[in-house]
Amino acid sequence: MKILDNKASEAYEVPQNRIQMQVQAQIHSQTRQRGTLFLLIPLLALAGCHPQHSADVMATVNGHAIMRADLDKVYNLQLGEAQQSQPSAEQADSQRLGLLKQLIDEEIVQQRATKMNLTATNEEVDAKLAEMKAPYTEEQFDGLLRERHTSVDDIKRDLRRSLTMNKLLNKEINSKVTVSDADITSYFNQHKSEFNNIETQYHIARILVTSSPAPQAGNLQGSKAQTDADAKKKILALKNRVDSGEDFGSLAMNFSEDPQTSASGGDMGSVAETQMKSNPIIFNSLANLKPGQVTDIMPFPDPSDPKKVGGYAIFQLLSRDPAGQHDVSEPQVQQRIRQGLHDARSQLLKGAYYEMLRDHAKVENFYAEQIFKSDAH
Repeated sequence: MKILDNKASEAYEVPQNRIQMQVQAQIHSQTRQRGTLFLLIPLLALAGCHPQHSADVMATVNGHAIMRADLDKVYNLQLGEAQQSQPSAEQADSQRLGLLKQLIDEEIVQQRATKMNLTATNEEVDAKLAEMKAPYTEEQFDGLLRERHTSVDDIKRDLRRSLTMNKLLNKEINSKVTVSDADITSYFNQHKSEFNNIETQYHIARILVTSSPAPQAGNLQGSKAQTDADAKKKILALKNRVDSGEDFGSLAMNFSEDPQTSASGGDMGSVAETQMKSNPIIFNSLANLKPGQVTDIMPFPDPSDPKKVGGYAIFQLLSRDPAGQHDVSEPQVQQRIRQGLHDARSQLLKGAYYEMLRDHAKVENFYAEQIFKSDAH
């Protein structure tokens, strides 16, 4: 099977969602500034103001400790086997400091979920674990655990945190986001030219599996193939599940290794027909499909060496929009606007919600204090 060329693959970068960008541009015109004085005062007051704590405690959130072992685990995962050279001491400290902030934010969210009785149950965790293991045999899955230096208990812990966060956001954010028919009509009237296609547009989604040993999977399940053989087995299993009737978008979110599209169910947006034709293999595979149908498995080029296979992909045709002016009465137009407005508002609320949670949490970052003390000569 012919490998897709690198130039053609570049044509399928995720297009910007113009609806979401325009709404966010209007929303984010209000910015909050914090004076330099307020940033410096806490730093200058750090010395000698904390009670004694174990050297293994990197930070606390409302008294709950984040341990060195937790930080080391996520740091080593990020560093990964693909790292060709060790970072300098300053680079390592900077990376660890950023990762610790993520762990602090996660802990704040988890504590909020616990207060609201939204922690994921054992049954929910086990169901997700079973879904995660589905593309593999027991032997293959055990091999993946060894390669990643992790355990089933570690995966269950991560799944519980992920599921808990989703439950909290659904309760606190998504349930509060509404988009009315009037909102859709108003947006359409203000941006009518966006729905006048010069040429036919193909709205497509994909599931991508790569053979690179990168540590970041880019999907909800942390599922990552490490070799070409693993990639072939995984994409074949996913193709069989799609053919059996499972939802393409859900599988993409859980297993696709494209971090740019997996979160949106593999959605790559709309691609113009001329752009599609720059890659005849993909175009010919999609041209005769009906909306909802899926292509066969296609090899994908290695970004570092286009002559080599870097992974495999399957594409789904979501819709084919002909050239010409479209109307707000068309279901596809309504869905496109509704999703864009919903995503923009959800993103804004999440940002505000996280800020509120941080403001009400008592956080002590001992690792940041240690770095500041050692370097502030």
